[in-house]
Amino acid sequence: EGMALPQRIFPPEKISMDWQQRQRPGAGLFNLGNTCYINVILQCLTYTAPLANYLLSYQHSQSCQQQGFCMMCTMEAHVRKVLCSSATAILPGAVLRDLKFIGEEFEYGRQENAYEFLRCTLDAMHRACLSCHLDVSSQENTIVHQIFGGFMKSRVTCLSCQAVVDSYEAFLDVSLDIRAASSLTTVLEDCVTPKQLDQTECFRCSK
Repeated sequence: EGMALPQRIFPPEKISMDWQQRQRPGAGLFNLGNTCYINVILQCLTYTAPLANYLLSYQHSQSCQQQGFCMMCTMEAHVRKVLCSSATAILPGAVLRDLKFIGEEFEYGRQENAYEFLRCTLDAMHRACLSCHLDVSSQENTIVHQIFGGFMKSRVTCLSCQAVVDSYEAFLDVSLDIRAASSLTTVLEDCVTPKQLDQTECFRCSK
């Protein structure tokens, strides 16, 4: 009766959580004045093994059909440059040059929020992956979503006939209201506590 999970573009079994190639620590990144929020996110992504494995394999760039800016191709070049460089530190030039394509709100030389940069970067990478796939039903199962995201399952049960409807919502992060809560556990429990819905008609019995 419910909605099935979307088809998978990039099955989880193809994702290696361990480094496929033995890697020494790569080059650091120069801070060009208020670019530390960019550098910290780039370093975190570079050393996320399943993402690095995929980028180092050239799988995306070999099939990329995106015209102009492509965040996955940019990240692929960046990761290879960092991990293969013999230099102590390098300049993340391509990322800085295309900052406006990653997020319109970002301005070079101005201090920004690292988390917002992460979200914009992941979104840009996700869109780049979708440009290679035409199946819109699979749009939440790219390599980016498989590594960094998940699905929130919602179940609605009719209190009269017990009919069940399941639905899935893709997410890259979960927004929680922690202001009034005493602990993170309390917030998470509240997020999954069953609630009674008002003015909702059952698809089966219409009650």
